[in-house]
Amino acid sequence: MTDAIPDAALEFIDVGEGPSARRIAVRRRPGKGPGLVWLGGFKSDMQGGKAVALDAWAHERGRAIVRFDYSGHGESSGDFAIGTIGSWLEDSVAVFERFCDGPQILIGSSMGGWMALLLAREIKKRAGKASLAGLVLIAPAPDFTEELMWKNFSPAVKKEIETKGFWLRPSEYGDGSPYPITRNLIEEGRNHLVLGSAIDLGCPVRILQGAKDPDVPWQHAFALTHRLPADDVVLTMIQDGDHRLSRPQDIARLLAAVAEIG
Repeated sequence: MTDAIPDAALEFIDVGEGPSARRIAVRRRPGKGPGLVWLGGFKSDMQGGKAVALDAWAHERGRAIVRFDYSGHGESSGDFAIGTIGSWLEDSVAVFERFCDGPQILIGSSMGGWMALLLAREIKKRAGKASLAGLVLIAPAPDFTEELMWKNFSPAVKKEIETKGFWLRPSEYGDGSPYPITRNLIEEGRNHLVLGSAIDLGCPVRILQGAKDPDVPWQHAFALTHRLPADDVVLTMIQDGDHRLSRPQDIARLLAAVAEIG
C-alpha cells in the first residue's frame, strides 16, 4: 500500500549564514491538523521505515505532515562531522517555522526524541503560527551525547576525542561504516541537556521503548518520564523491542500513539 503513494515533492530551505550556511531538504504534505512533524535520529534520514509509514498514514487520512533531514544527513547539504545538537535544533526550528501552521504533533525517534523536547521548548517560547499538540517519542535519547556516549566511553576513547578531536565509532546501522564522534558534538551537547530538571511541555506525551534496546537502555526512558509532568504521559515498554522499533507491530503501535493524541 505504501508503494502506491507518491512521494511528497522535495523542497529546500536555507539555514545559517556564512561558513555554516546549509540547505535543508524537506518533504511536506498539506492537509488537515493536527499536523505531524518527523524528527529523525542520529545518522538517520526522512526516508526510513517509520517516517515513510507515518507519511503514508497521513496521506491516507488527509493529514498534514512534514519530514526533513538535518544538515549532514540524507538529502540535506553539510558535513555530518561538523554537526551539533545546536545546529540540528536550528534546522528543526527553521523547518517548523516555515512549514507548520496550527497544532502539531512532534514525532521523534532516538536523537529525534531529544530534538522534539528541545523544539517543543522553543515553540513554547515563541508566538508563531504553529502550536504544540503533543509528542510521540520512540526510544528517545535526550542528553545522549553525555549520558550514553561520554560517560560510557573508555579512557582511551575519551583521550582520542580530546587529542584528535574525534573518534570513529563502529556502526551496526546504515552501510556499517564507522562515523565520527567529535569533541565539538560532545562539548556543544552540554548546552542542551534536559534531564537535570523538570520538562514542562503542557501537552500529551507518548513514549515507546524497547526493553532489548542496546543503544538507548529502557532505564533512560524511565529517567525521562520522571522529568515530565505525570498528568498525560504514557510509557509503553515493548518487551522484545530493539532500538529501531521498525517491525510491523512496532509501527502499528507508533501510529496508534499518534492517533490517540489527535
